[in-house]
Amino acid sequence: MDKNLKQIVWILMLLIFPVASYAQEDVTKFLDIPVDGYKPEMIEKLKSRGFTNNSEVRDILDGEFNGHDVNIFIITNNNKVWRIAVQDKYPTDETNIKIRFNKLIQQFLNNKRYSTPSDSLISKFIIPKDEDIQYEMSVNNKQYQASFLQKAIKSDSLTYEIDKLIAKEGNNEEDYEKANDLILERMQVELNTLNKNVWFMINEDYGEYRILMFYDNKLNKANGEGL
Repeated sequence: MDKNLKQIVWILMLLIFPVASYAQEDVTKFLDIPVDGYKPEMIEKLKSRGFTNNSEVRDILDGEFNGHDVNIFIITNNNKVWRIAVQDKYPTDETNIKIRFNKLIQQFLNNKRYSTPSDSLISKFIIPKDEDIQYEMSVNNKQYQASFLQKAIKSDSLTYEIDKLIAKEGNNEEDYEKANDLILERMQVELNTLNKNVWFMINEDYGEYRILMFYDNKLNKANGEGL
């Protein structure tokens, strides 16, 4: 196939089937557990990580995550898991929730498993020390939340292979064609990260605050199919 025609075909495939090749093997993970499959299986996998049944509510799990006591909720669509929700078990005050929210942003920024928005956008997420979040949430309906994307499994390895080919001395036509194929493959892989959303927010309830975190596999999310 002509090289230019092959590239056009690749791009069309990306536009039409952006995640087809990676949908099953590269989904959002929570504690390295794919956010996928059926709820009973997910419950057992989480229990193997040390979480236990909540004493009051069925299908809610209790445990520790990122240094905090939490409740785990498993959300499904058509019996398939599409979201793991993590809620602080115990509320805190306004001062501490601001510190915790800002610390989470820094933790995600420092985690190589995540791709992040631009620095200018991240700066908008950070809560200033003097901000009255109770006023902002109750009067101005402001929402405090930040979103990140889990990087594709193959993204770094593909980048390494591409850079190695490009830097190779005495490149021939075959090397350039292989590099081009890898670049197009990386485009498809990185498009899949759009389905691997991890985000968190501040939840307020009568002056008490909790962090809610969501690990979403958008491939399993309801899109109106059953309407």
